[in-house]
Amino acid sequence: MLKSVILWLHKWLGIITGLIVFILGLTGCIYTFQDELKLWAYPEKYFIHDTNHSTDPLPLSILLSNAQKSLDKGEKITRVDLYPATNRTWIFRAQKTDAEAFGHWNYFQYYKRVFINPYNGSVQQVENSKTEFFQLVLQLHLNLLLGKKFGHPIVAWSTAIFVIILLSGIVLWWPKKWKGKNLKRSFWLDTKVKWKRLNHDLHNVIGFYSLFIGLIFAITGLAFAFPGFKKSYIATFNLLQSGTNNAQALVPTSLPPAEERFQDKALHYSLKHYPQAEMMSIRLKKETEREFDIQIRRYEKRSGVFDWLYFDRVDNNLKEIKSSNRLHYGDKLAALNYDIHTGGIGGIGTKIIAFFASLCCASLPVTGYIIWMNKSKKKKKKRLLT
Repeated sequence: MLKSVILWLHKWLGIITGLIVFILGLTGCIYTFQDELKLWAYPEKYFIHDTNHSTDPLPLSILLSNAQKSLDKGEKITRVDLYPATNRTWIFRAQKTDAEAFGHWNYFQYYKRVFINPYNGSVQQVENSKTEFFQLVLQLHLNLLLGKKFGHPIVAWSTAIFVIILLSGIVLWWPKKWKGKNLKRSFWLDTKVKWKRLNHDLHNVIGFYSLFIGLIFAITGLAFAFPGFKKSYIATFNLLQSGTNNAQALVPTSLPPAEERFQDKALHYSLKHYPQAEMMSIRLKKETEREFDIQIRRYEKRSGVFDWLYFDRVDNNLKEIKSSNRLHYGDKLAALNYDIHTGGIGGIGTKIIAFFASLCCASLPVTGYIIWMNKSKKKKKKRLLT
């Protein structure tokens, strides 16, 4: 009786969310290697054309001015991504969204990325990121191209339901007897059987082998979807570590009293003290704001491994550093959430695993729908015969 209820729940939850799970699995599969694919697909944007240049980049204020001039009136640079240790362009992002809007095209009022050679200040290309392929894939994954207000809740609750589907699936998969033909079918495919049986076995076997990673995808996805859930697990894991949070290291360091703009001095300091950093990221604030911060990524593809430098305009110093290696367990897990979700946590190896696992998750609604249709046809045929 209990198994019948679980089967009914598994079936109808799968039917309701199947298309969304398929889209999330397929887009996640593509986006896993988006960092590598972008460099391959758009070398004219991401790599510096003129390789004969000085060793020092131009001041940030000059590069910002050049990037701003290449945009339309009313568009404003909001973020800069720097790649100091590579032969890469620096990316200046201009983005404005409308959280209440319906649809991708209305949600982004504008989104452009300006690719600049940091050593001579030339603009290599201006990209309309609103229509760029990988950005469309990301927005399809995040909100089904419906805009944040409308698409985000659908994706969020479908992800939560997917957790229930996976857990109910393992109950249905569980062999009645751990021996013989039935047990073998739970772990291996027999390609000699008829296609209906093969499809059923595909659903069971792929579901079993992708269960653990599928749950990781879903749970880390829930952390993005529900802020309350994220806060809860941060607090829970933080309890496992005693002592006060020592994520902030106070290191007041005066910057030289040069005539440069403050943001130029702050970046110059960062480049000097982190010469091996693969990426730096700056969220631009108003110049009237006292704090100016720069995120230092030791590895470009690891967003959860960082030092965050906070500068004080008024006192003209580096006020503090927040380092990911000194976070409490819960905060560290939250910082690594993106790396875990996308498979980047262990480099190319875990990305390959994430790619195939995501593809497997996308296949489950397809094989599940086929099982449902086959059973529906069988029941209809029986009714006609009686």
